[in-house]
Amino acid sequence: MRVLTARRRDGDGRVTVGLARMALATALGVVLLHAPAYAQGADPLASQVSTDPNARLLVEADELVYDNDSNTVSAVGNVEMNYDGRTLQADRVVYDRDTSRVFAEGNARLTQADGTIVVGERFELTDDFSSGFIDSLRVEQPVVEAGRTGTGRFTAPRAERIEGRQVVFQRGTYTTCEPCAENPSRPPLWQVKAARIIHDNVERTIYYENATVEFAGVPVAYLPYFWSPDPSVRRKTGFLAPTPIVSSTLGNGARVPFFINLAPNYDLTLRPAYLSRQGVLADVEWRHRLLTGSYAIRAVGIFENEPEAFNRVRPPEGYDDARGMVESVGRFSINPRWNFGWDVTLLSDRFFLEDYDLTSENVTSTFRTEAVSTVYMTGQGERSFFDARGYYFEGLSEADFQKHQPVVHPVVDYDRRFAGPGALGGEIGITANFTSLTREAAMFQPLGANSRTVTTPGLAADYTTCVSFDGDCLAMGLSGSYTRVSAEASWRRRFIDAFGQSWTPFAYLRTDGVWFSPSLRGYENAGVASFTGSEDDFYGRAMPAVGLEYRYPLAGRIAGGTQVIEPIAQIIARPNEMHVGQYPNEDAQSLVFDDTNLFEWDKFSGFDRAEGGVRANYGIQYTFNGDNGVYVHALFGQSVQLAGQNSFDERGLLNVGAGSGLDDRVSDYVGRIEVRPYSGLRLGARARFDRDDFSVDRIEADLTGRIGNLTTSVLYARLAPQPDLGFTQAREGVNASARLNLNENWYLTGGVALDIARYRDDPESGLSSDAFTSLVVGAGYIDECTSFTVALSSTPISGATTGDRYNRKILARLEFFTLGEVGFEQRLNQDGQDRPL
Repeated sequence: MRVLTARRRDGDGRVTVGLARMALATALGVVLLHAPAYAQGADPLASQVSTDPNARLLVEADELVYDNDSNTVSAVGNVEMNYDGRTLQADRVVYDRDTSRVFAEGNARLTQADGTIVVGERFELTDDFSSGFIDSLRVEQPVVEAGRTGTGRFTAPRAERIEGRQVVFQRGTYTTCEPCAENPSRPPLWQVKAARIIHDNVERTIYYENATVEFAGVPVAYLPYFWSPDPSVRRKTGFLAPTPIVSSTLGNGARVPFFINLAPNYDLTLRPAYLSRQGVLADVEWRHRLLTGSYAIRAVGIFENEPEAFNRVRPPEGYDDARGMVESVGRFSINPRWNFGWDVTLLSDRFFLEDYDLTSENVTSTFRTEAVSTVYMTGQGERSFFDARGYYFEGLSEADFQKHQPVVHPVVDYDRRFAGPGALGGEIGITANFTSLTREAAMFQPLGANSRTVTTPGLAADYTTCVSFDGDCLAMGLSGSYTRVSAEASWRRRFIDAFGQSWTPFAYLRTDGVWFSPSLRGYENAGVASFTGSEDDFYGRAMPAVGLEYRYPLAGRIAGGTQVIEPIAQIIARPNEMHVGQYPNEDAQSLVFDDTNLFEWDKFSGFDRAEGGVRANYGIQYTFNGDNGVYVHALFGQSVQLAGQNSFDERGLLNVGAGSGLDDRVSDYVGRIEVRPYSGLRLGARARFDRDDFSVDRIEADLTGRIGNLTTSVLYARLAPQPDLGFTQAREGVNASARLNLNENWYLTGGVALDIARYRDDPESGLSSDAFTSLVVGAGYIDECTSFTVALSSTPISGATTGDRYNRKILARLEFFTLGEVGFEQRLNQDGQDRPL
C-alpha cells in the first residue's frame, strides 16, 4: 500500500490547495460545488445558493491522505471545508473514487449559506448529494413567516436522501420550539412525531405518516396522514384552518377555507360555510398582483332556508332570502407621483354583515356603522397635492335611511405652494376644491316642541320631514343636486427683526361658485322649499382678507433644560360673510374651537362656509426641553371679533357656530398641555373654558405609553350640552386599552369604551351594562414557536335600542409557528332573537 500524506505546514494546521492541483480538493469540491441548486429553504440538505466559479476551496485538517490502493481521498482530524459560504465540519471526511460516495464521520456538521445547519453522526452520500443516508440527523433551518423569524428543527435516528428529490426522516420529529437551555432533554412545548416525515423539495411539501401532535410531551392528537407546506413556502394550494360555527339564527356548522395558488401573482380563496339552519354560505376571493399594483374581488352570498330565524318585524329595503355582498379593493401606481385605486362594497341589505358576522375592507369600525365605497386618484409633488375621488355611503344601522345618503361625484382637491417672485418673496399658495353630489331625500333634525314635523314610516326606519322652517329644525342634508367650485390664492412672508421678533404679513382671496337644484319630489322632501326655495339657483361669493401675525420667542436655560416662552398675536381683516343659509352646507358642518385652529385664517372645517369680519387671535406658548428627556409644551389663548358680522353667530341651516365658544364677540379660552416625563410616555389634555366663569365646556385628555410592564392608552372626553345642535345633555366617556406583560411569554389585554353620561343621568342604577358601549378582555401566550390568545368581547348591535343590544363573543386562537393555526369564535347571547326590527 502506498500512502501520500500532506502534513500541516504551519502552526495552525492549515493546508490551502488549488482546485486543479489536489485530488482531495477536486473530489470533496464536487460535494460542495455540484449539489443541485434549490429555492432557498426548500431542502435542508441541498446546496441552496448558486456557486461562484471564481471561489476557492479552503480545507483545514490535521492530515490529508491519498490512498492509491483503496482509491480514496481523506481529510482526517478537525476537518473544516469552506467554499462559497458553505462549511462542512467533521472528524473525518473520505471520498471513495470507485463508488463516488462521500463519508463524513464523527460530529459531522454542514452549514449552508442561508444558515441551515445539518448535523449527523455519519453522512454517507453520493458525490452530488442526490442520494444517501445520514445517521442521528438534526436539521436547523431558518424560516420566515408573516414577518416572524424562527428555526425549524427536524430530528431522526436515520434519514435517507433519494435522488435529490426527497429526504425521508425515519421516526422523525419536527418543531420550531427552542430546546430548554436548563434541561435540553425536556420535550419542547409542541412537536410532531411521525413514523416517517417525507420532505419533498420539488413539491416543497412535508408529509407526515402516522403522526402524533404532542403538547408539552403529552400526545393531544393523532393523524394517520397529513401534510404541510415547506417552512419556506409562503403560498401553496391547500386547506386553511377551519372555523366552527354555533349560532341560534344560523345554526351549527363550520367554515372551511381552501386556498388555490394559481400563479405566483394571483390566487383564489374559497371560504364556504355550511350552516344547519340557513344552508351554504358561499364566499370566494380573487387576488391579483400586477407590475404596477394589485386588486382583489370578494363575493359572498346565500339563499337562506329560514329567513324568519332573524325575527325581523320590518325587514330592511332589499331584504329577501337571497342575500350577499360584493367588495373590491385596488391599489395601483401610475408612476412615483400618481396613484389610483378603489374601495367598493355593495350589500344586498345593511344587516347582512352583522347577521353572518363577516368583516369587510371598507366598513368603518367593528361597530359596522357604514360602508364607504370610493374610487380615487392622487398625485403628490414636492410642493403640490392633488386628490380626486367619488363616494358612495351605505348606512348599516337600524336608524339609517339610504335615501339620506349622498352620492359624491366627485370631490376634487388641489394645493400648490411656490416661492413668491422678486421683491414680493415669501410663499404663494393656490388651493382649489370642486364638489358635486346628489341626495334623493332630505334629512332633517328637529330641535324643540315648536318645530312642526311629520314622521312617516319608511321601509326600514322612521324619518322626519320638516314642513316649515322656524329655527327649530336643522337641515342636515337637502335633496337635489349640489355643485360648488372654490379657489383660493394666498401669500405670506415672514420677517425677523434685530430683536428676534417675527412679523408675518399675509393675504388671501377666496372665490366660490355654487349651483343648487332642489328636489321636491316625495313627501320626505316637503320641507326643502322652506329652506332654500323651490327653484334652481346659482350663487357667487368672494372673500378677500389681509392680516398680520406676530411672534416673539424668548429662550433661556432653567432647571436643567431649555425653555421657550412665545407670545403670539394675529389680526385678520375681511368683509362680512355672504349668502349665509342660502345654500346647503355639506362639508362645514363640524366646528370645534380649540388650540388646533386658534390661529387658523378661517376656522370653518370646509369650503361651504367662509369666515368674515375683522378678528384678532392671541395667546402664549411655552415649551421646555429637559436635558434628561423631559418635555413640556403648553398653549393658551382667545379670539375676539373686532368688527363686522360674526360668522359664528350667523348659523345658517345647521346652527353651525352655536355653542362653539366663538358665537359671542369675545370667545371662550382654549388651551392645551403635553407632558412627556420620559421617552415612551405621553400625557396630554386640551380644553375650552367659559369666558365668564372659566368653567370647562369641553375637555379631552389622554395618556399613552409604557409604565413598567404596562402598555396603555386612555382617552377621556367631556362635552357640555349644545341644545342648538340637538345635544341637550352633556356627553362624557372614556376609551381605554391596555396590555400587561406578566413575564416574557404571558400577557393580559383589555379595552373598554364607557359612556359615563348614562351613569351620571341615573346614578342610582349603578354602572349598568348599558354604560359599556364596548368591552374586550383577554389573555395570551407567545414564544418563538407558539402563540395562543383568548378574548371575551361585547360590542353594540348597530342602532339597537331595545332587546338584546350587544353581541357577546368568545374568541380563541392557537398557532403553531409554520405548522398552522386553528381558531374558534362563539356568540354567547342568543343573537337576533330580541332585535327590534
